Amino acid sequence: MDDLRRGPRAARDEQVRLLTATQTDLASHVFVTEHADVFVTFDAATQDSGNVSYGAAVGEQRFFIKTAGSSHDARPLLSHGDRVALLRNAVRLARSVLDAALPALRNVIESTDGPLLVYDWVDGELIGTPASRRSDPTSAFARFLALDARERAAALDVVFRLHVKLAERGWIASDFYDGSLIYDFARRRVHVVDLDSYRDGPFTNEIGRMFGSSRFMAPEEYERGARIDERTTVFTMGRTVEQFLPLGTEMITSLISRACDPDPGRRFTSIADLYDAWSAATPSVTAH
Repeated sequence: MDDLRRGPRAARDEQVRLLTATQTDLASHVFVTEHADVFVTFDAATQDSGNVSYGAAVGEQRFFIKTAGSSHDARPLLSHGDRVALLRNAVRLARSVLDAALPALRNVIESTDGPLLVYDWVDGELIGTPASRRSDPTSAFARFLALDARERAAALDVVFRLHVKLAERGWIASDFYDGSLIYDFARRRVHVVDLDSYRDGPFTNEIGRMFGSSRFMAPEEYERGARIDERTTVFTMGRTVEQFLPLGTEMITSLISRACDPDPGRRFTSIADLYDAWSAATPSVTAH
């Protein structure tokens, strides 16, 4: 039922329900479809996580709603319980760090199959693109690389400043890659999404090859028993620079070399230290 049939007052009531409800006896997909107009669904057709997410509108306001999907879906690598745990972790992260680069978490609703995370919708395109399409000039990845270097650096600066703030709260990056970046080409604005796997404090790699894109992963993310800490985040951010400013200045080249040293002990010791070097290498971007 669309908003014209519901009428303005009904649409407002549904929006209030979406933003104020804390619990429902309905399954997540039923609740979403009853209280919003779904304009896009992200499910097994577009991802393999097992999560099911929705772009949904109530009146003129749009939201991104993320759920753990069905507990009966046995295809994903992670169990339903693990997916629920990651969503709860995402809530903790969102509530610990406020930053314009993170879509605002507006509400969490407990359903019969786990939490619904209700975020503000952000416009733009995922920079992450399958390898087979990265050279396609129409892909978001290729179009981002085709932007002026200063514009790319400005977007990276937003990402780095967010990670300085995350590190201050103790968060360690995990499974960050270019698929975590949404870029609005019209407004020149970047958002960082899908940080569910970030960890609160250093931890030990207990599985060997961790989840993530090899283009952004540090050596210790392949080594069972290795320590994963802020220097791992430094490596990931260094690889991010390498991906998007591949023909940078001598200072950028030196920054990448140190940040991505295979030996964690030779990297920048913190994201704040990396950001200081980044600021020195990109003064026209970071002067604010």
